[in-house]
Amino acid sequence: MTFNGRIIVVQTEDDAEKAVSYLLTKPLLGIDTETRPTFKKGITHQVALLQVSDEDTCFLFRLNKIGMSPAVIRLLEDQSVPKIGLSLTDDIMMLHKRADFTVGRFIDLQDYVSELGIMDKSLQKLYANVFGQRISKRQQLSNWEIHELKDNQKLYAATDAWACLKLYKALKAMKESGDYELVVVPEPEPVKEEQEQVKEENI
Repeated sequence: MTFNGRIIVVQTEDDAEKAVSYLLTKPLLGIDTETRPTFKKGITHQVALLQVSDEDTCFLFRLNKIGMSPAVIRLLEDQSVPKIGLSLTDDIMMLHKRADFTVGRFIDLQDYVSELGIMDKSLQKLYANVFGQRISKRQQLSNWEIHELKDNQKLYAATDAWACLKLYKALKAMKESGDYELVVVPEPEPVKEEQEQVKEENI
């Protein structure tokens, strides 16, 4: 499953102002961040990308280029439009390393699904369980500070933000209607234990 709407890359403060003004007219937004991966101990990077999506348009704010502009701060502090994400504590912590701001109205899907008794809380597993479709994480460890984002990076980033929005709407409808069945699947035994059991049986 991939996002099939418009993807707009935001690389100037003027464009950020326009994007935020548009986004804050919407009833719900999906949100996510991307940070350049670190492969050496002791080296860290700041969040490079903030992606925010409505139903059919996703804006990719390149924070490594525009920083935490006044428009971005306005979006993050907004209390009127719910912003849906996954593991938001981590995202907000990383954003706070770029600039100080008062946290606006956010809804964390991991907290929301706990109320439904759902144990699998990764975006991939949630989407697969609710919609029966797979989300690729292939671009997760790519360089998000690259001079110009590649098309597959844009699509990956937009898909994650949009998927959070889509999941929330589906889960909210399930929660309100009660029209769902929770199936608990036992965790498989570790391979090592299975190998030892086979060995004992052979003896």
